[in-house]
Amino acid sequence: MNEVQLEVAKAYPNDSGRGIARLDPDTLLHLKLSPGDIIEIDGGETTAAKVWRADRQDWNTDTVRIDGFTRQNADVGIGERVTIRKAEAEKADKLVLAPPEEASVQFGSDAAGMVKRQILKRPVVERDIVPVMSSTNHPFMRSPGQAIPLIAVETEPEGVCLITEDTEVELREEPISGFEKAGGGITYEDIGGLQNEIQRVREMVELPMKHPQIFKKLGIEPPQGVLLHGPPGTGKTLLAKAVANETSASFFSIAGPEIISKYYGESEQQLREIFEDAKEESPSIVFIDELDSIAPKREDVTGEVERRVVAQLLTMMDGLETRGQVIVIAATNRVDSVDPALRRPGRFDREIEIGVPDEVGRKEILQIHTRGMPLSDDVDLAGLADDTHGFVGADIESLTKEAAMKALRRYLPEIDLDEEEVPPSLIDRMIVKRDDFSGALNEVEPSAMREVLVELPKISWDHVGGLEDAKQQIEEAVEWPLSSPEKFDRMGVEAPKGVLLYGPPGTGKTLMAKAVANETNANFISVRGPQLLSKWVGESEKAIRQTFRKARQVSPTIVFFDELDSLAPSRGQEMGNNVSERVVNQLLTELDGLEEMENVMVIGATNRPDMIDTALLRSGRFDRLVMVGQPDEEGREQILRIHTADTPLAPDVSLREVAEITDGYVGSDLEGIAREAAIEALRDDDEATEVEMKHFRRAMESVRPTITDDIMAYYEDVEQQFTGGGQQAIGDRGGSGRIGFQ
Repeated sequence: MNEVQLEVAKAYPNDSGRGIARLDPDTLLHLKLSPGDIIEIDGGETTAAKVWRADRQDWNTDTVRIDGFTRQNADVGIGERVTIRKAEAEKADKLVLAPPEEASVQFGSDAAGMVKRQILKRPVVERDIVPVMSSTNHPFMRSPGQAIPLIAVETEPEGVCLITEDTEVELREEPISGFEKAGGGITYEDIGGLQNEIQRVREMVELPMKHPQIFKKLGIEPPQGVLLHGPPGTGKTLLAKAVANETSASFFSIAGPEIISKYYGESEQQLREIFEDAKEESPSIVFIDELDSIAPKREDVTGEVERRVVAQLLTMMDGLETRGQVIVIAATNRVDSVDPALRRPGRFDREIEIGVPDEVGRKEILQIHTRGMPLSDDVDLAGLADDTHGFVGADIESLTKEAAMKALRRYLPEIDLDEEEVPPSLIDRMIVKRDDFSGALNEVEPSAMREVLVELPKISWDHVGGLEDAKQQIEEAVEWPLSSPEKFDRMGVEAPKGVLLYGPPGTGKTLMAKAVANETNANFISVRGPQLLSKWVGESEKAIRQTFRKARQVSPTIVFFDELDSLAPSRGQEMGNNVSERVVNQLLTELDGLEEMENVMVIGATNRPDMIDTALLRSGRFDRLVMVGQPDEEGREQILRIHTADTPLAPDVSLREVAEITDGYVGSDLEGIAREAAIEALRDDDEATEVEMKHFRRAMESVRPTITDDIMAYYEDVEQQFTGGGQQAIGDRGGSGRIGFQ
């Protein structure tokens, strides 16, 4: 008899609840199987599944991918070995299904037919759990996309049976006892994008529970506690639930604030009771959600209760009594406010950061949340994963809900809300389209960015006229590292960290920063200099630290500092409280401190580069200094075209001529001319429908150019110093002295 031993791995997101086992082509050949055949899986128990081919990345890995229900039927965990052989499946004459004992369900009239349609062509062994998806017109509702576990009480004949059209399916309402553990809970298939984290939690939790002898042999104590930390919505609580479900350990959950009581000693007693119960029912997991609320730093809290709770928790976690097989998992998104005594080995041995998922993770999470959704063919999940930088699991879930709501709004006009039943034909027609997801993307923003997210105006390079040279420099410095980092790796150099745009007022520095953020599809955080400054010592620096921390969490990100000279003036100039000196120091350490700036680009804009602290202008901080100067004639014509795109112009208007006579005008001046000309036309005639050349001439008389010879000379000086490498202080040459900024 041909059989192989393989390691169990978790199923693909879309396979959950379908009774499928995925094998690689070599194993299929070896066992003489073709896709669609039935195999027997031998673990602690025997069950059956239908074979499909695994994806390319799983070839030659000696694994079999099966979902949580099949794992439970075979009584194995991820990473354990099972024996697999081809099964001789007989057609089932009869199948009796019943709910497990904790569930009481009422079946509707056609429930049996409904269940049968779902499990057609599926192999079933007696005592198996058969997951049935809940659906719209179903008598027993769980949350959609979650399967309801039913138990195969008896099959005729015995052994591996195949459900066919002729099988008689009978549903019993009374629960079956002896099946406490019917996996109705969350399995590892419901968690996307946390491969390594799941692996690490499992080493900590499953190994000591299933194979305590390993640790005895090595002569060490198994780990005692796991602290999961990371931004809100990344799946910390979900992971704890899945672990509890998959290890078949008893699960005790402590929600931080619930145990706090006003009576002396009561909070500690509740904690003690939970731990005692856990010890009696070991192996067990005690899960503490929001750990920072019950175990804050003792030196920071004024209340007596919190201190005593922390102390009680410490003694419970490594007091004189042994804990037995009780593992504590805690979750918090403010790991720095947890009492440090808890964060030492012997209490929480492992701290696992659950971060913001990357693109692959986001795709997995999208697959999980759209499992039960009727998607149209044009929905591209990979493309969506690419567009959702900075989204955590909870944001992606909310995105899929929003898309489904948008789809529903399309069908609402056809639904008569007064009628009881929605016609089934309409329900079958409902589908979620690509546009629904696009619309949802505009409404859901990443939660890690709520405080700092700037709604980006839809500005592209087409809105930036002239300035070709500056454009190209910014593209090289910002777009290349974010969109094709491999170029820099190939050349063995680091990408630039920051770009400083300087030039006269009104030339379009801020506009270019917006355009580049749009073009690279990155998150955009805008920091307006004076906003950060605070009269409290340390607050301004903290604001900068937090900005950069957020940026790292949701990278790729562009951090834009407008009016950089107000935030980082030369040090040693000012009298008083030196706030700005400390801000400059903080900026310097953020830009090239010990922490890596992964995929975070910094753009600064200023029209007084001579006032910025010179330490910021060396390479490694603001590497690229880009002069955004006055536009040339060609550029002025482009800018006028952009600003008059929606203006009805008379045939006699020559924008070229206007461009020729507007030397010294910058982008904002030209915008002013276009606006003034339109107002002049309305002034002449209230009913005017077009703007004529004479109106432009008059407008030019009322708008004066920003750039004078003095200003131009000043910026040429500056540019010469920046490019010529002579970083001599600009003020020495009387540069800033002779400028009067208008």
